[in-house]
Amino acid sequence: MSSIIDGAILWEPSDAWKESTRIAQYMKWLQDTKQVRTRDYNGLWQWSVDHLESFWQSIWDYFGVQSSLPYNHILNNHTMPGTRWFEGAEINWTEYLFRQSRGQDPAVFAYSETRPASVLTWQDMERQTGALVATLRDLGVKPGDRVAGYLPNIPETLIAFLACASVGAVWSTCSPDFGSASAIARFRQIDPKVLLAVDGYRYNGTAHDRRFMLESLQDAMPSLKATILVPYLNPATPAWGQTKGQNLFWQDIMTRSDTWDYTRVPFNHPLWVLYSSGTTGLPKAIVHSQGGILLTQLVMMALHLNLKPGDRAFWFTTTGWVMWNAVVGFLLTGSSIVFYDGSPFYPSPDILWNIAEETSMTYLGTSPAYLGALAKAGLQPGRDHDLSHLVAMGCTGSPLTSELYQWVYEHIKSDIWLGPISGGTDIAAAFVGSCPILPVRAGAMQCRALGVKVESFDEQGHSVVDQVGELVVTEPMPSMPLYLWNDPDGIRYRQSYFETFPGVWHHGDWIQIASDGSAVIYGRSDSTINRQGVRMGSSEIYRAVEALPEITDSLIVDLEYLGRPSFMPLFVVLAPGTELSPELQDKIRYTIRDQVSPRHIPDAIYAIPDVPRTLNGKKLEVPIRKLLMGFPKDKSVDPDAMANPGSLQFFLALAHELKQQNHPI
Repeated sequence: MSSIIDGAILWEPSDAWKESTRIAQYMKWLQDTKQVRTRDYNGLWQWSVDHLESFWQSIWDYFGVQSSLPYNHILNNHTMPGTRWFEGAEINWTEYLFRQSRGQDPAVFAYSETRPASVLTWQDMERQTGALVATLRDLGVKPGDRVAGYLPNIPETLIAFLACASVGAVWSTCSPDFGSASAIARFRQIDPKVLLAVDGYRYNGTAHDRRFMLESLQDAMPSLKATILVPYLNPATPAWGQTKGQNLFWQDIMTRSDTWDYTRVPFNHPLWVLYSSGTTGLPKAIVHSQGGILLTQLVMMALHLNLKPGDRAFWFTTTGWVMWNAVVGFLLTGSSIVFYDGSPFYPSPDILWNIAEETSMTYLGTSPAYLGALAKAGLQPGRDHDLSHLVAMGCTGSPLTSELYQWVYEHIKSDIWLGPISGGTDIAAAFVGSCPILPVRAGAMQCRALGVKVESFDEQGHSVVDQVGELVVTEPMPSMPLYLWNDPDGIRYRQSYFETFPGVWHHGDWIQIASDGSAVIYGRSDSTINRQGVRMGSSEIYRAVEALPEITDSLIVDLEYLGRPSFMPLFVVLAPGTELSPELQDKIRYTIRDQVSPRHIPDAIYAIPDVPRTLNGKKLEVPIRKLLMGFPKDKSVDPDAMANPGSLQFFLALAHELKQQNHPI
């Protein structure tokens, strides 16, 4: 692959393409109906953040959102946190989705390692949603009750979400590749009334039985009134082992044909709970609103991704990543969606491209790690597959290097619109991303998202351009969390996002915003671990590792930065008389795989004499991360503020050694 200059133009939209886009149609509508004239995207973005109320009202009007009652105001105030949008309005996410009949048109193309491929029509999707709505109401599920899904990326999970949103219940899901400890740490916080769970799944050709997990989940959640069992790994096998309480089978529920209606709820009523972790304590249970997510997804999916009826859109994800929620949002545009549950490399690295060809996929989303693996393997999807229908690609989870931008154009499709995005579980949306009327430049995301006042702050809190700073948002967004669960005073919410710069959302990413509005994300600025797009707090790994009798203390850091490959080392303090043998390393990795997540297995394990700590006992994750990324000692850590400054010697020596070896960090 030849060298590429950062910022080089790789794709430009034609005039005909621009005129056909949904964002161009929206801009024309703005001019005709609202007398808002903007010459280009940057002008539109500036108007959208300078006139927040007018912008979001225009989205409400343009996409035809219906409310039982008129809203009192668009935004109560601009002070963060604490803003409330469209108070007085009553809406329903699922009702908007089914606002018009699409009959036998395909809604979902479902692929899986575990079962044959299938197609779910819009009519089938609506009927199955109604069957589950009737069951949930029979079980006493009311607006505000929680429903949890220990489910993979399959149509049943989509139906469960749609039914929950329809009755005003609060949806929460966890991928079954999460171990019991991680699943319980999430679900137990929200006291679900109903649990949906599969018996198992296949990944990379291996069957993973999850029936034994069910009793653990039920024991940990005394709030459960019923469990809905979804046969998946062994659909013909009725034996589920030990289960408790009232248990229903999915296939029995789907025989119902009840008539049903929607429960309209306040705009700021909870839609779902997503989980993202800080560095201490339990995973944050993040609550988003029905209305905020609806409006934000309409902007993101229709205007930024240009999705529309007739499109077939896919993103490789599990239900443990916010991108699953994004894929569900694709449906709001009238697009069909494509699900895949399995390894992207099994039975061959071509599996996703086979699916793209079979479904006539028009939009494909993935991660830099996946594209990098294809490049290293020498694959050429564009040569080996018919990708004539594929017009656009998305990418997120970590920074995409200029070299991988170029690889996409050389080996996938020379005229594709490549639009990487960056956002987060915290907002269930993108801060920066793609725009179909702007050029694609190597290494840069095309724009800041409409209605999102993203800025880059230096350490003094000053907005900077053309230099790396902290990603912040200085005006409210409808999809900012309503609150964190079990945080009645909002203390943890404020500490998580508003402590660094009071009144300003601080996300924890390094960003550089160019004068032309494009942006580059350089990885995490805090200690949250981001592996393949799935964020995990270090505390979850510590709980698993430090429960082993051989380990007395530990430290883990994620060294993804400036487009380099991810490298996540684990440092352990061993119990007296213990050696870091290959057997112990395997035990540590197995423990993390089983109790936390297979995506968060460390790349290397080191034995250390002591974990560096502050004077008040906190682990120095961020300073050690900076040291190992090559920052000078005086720019990384203050030994005078440490309880054990001698512990730095190991990390200083390791940083020097890795630099001498030209290690990828």
